[in-house]
Amino acid sequence: RLMAELPKFDDEDLKSYGDEEEELALSPPAALMSILATQELLLENILECVPVGEFAVIQPLSDEFCLVLGYLLTWKLTLAFFKAASSQLRVLYSQYLRRTKSLNKLLYHLFRLMPENPVFSGPVSEVPNKDTKTFFTEELHLDVK
Repeated sequence: RLMAELPKFDDEDLKSYGDEEEELALSPPAALMSILATQELLLENILECVPVGEFAVIQPLSDEFCLVLGYLLTWKLTLAFFKAASSQLRVLYSQYLRRTKSLNKLLYHLFRLMPENPVFSGPVSEVPNKDTKTFFTEELHLDVK
């Protein structure tokens, strides 16, 4: 809920960014970006031997699983922050992500984490002819209990 409120503070300072000639960039919240940078390094260490096109097997509830989950949840917060920002702020934030190559790293990590066959292992359907459920067709609930 808090992430949606944060961009309005940058909106107030947006007028001061228009006078410079160089390409402008504005960092999303520094605390969030600091955590993201740390997690990117940790994920690089975990996935360094997995080439793009192959997929890493992460065991549930392992240390690696917790690190990957934290990284993905941090990106979820970052995207919620972007969604709440005005279009002018999104441009400045995206320039920052381009300079830090954070979005490139996200895609690089996702293509190594994505399973080859993303079959959803939820409750089995009683209808035998129904299409196979995958992580792309079903809504996931990530509520912490």
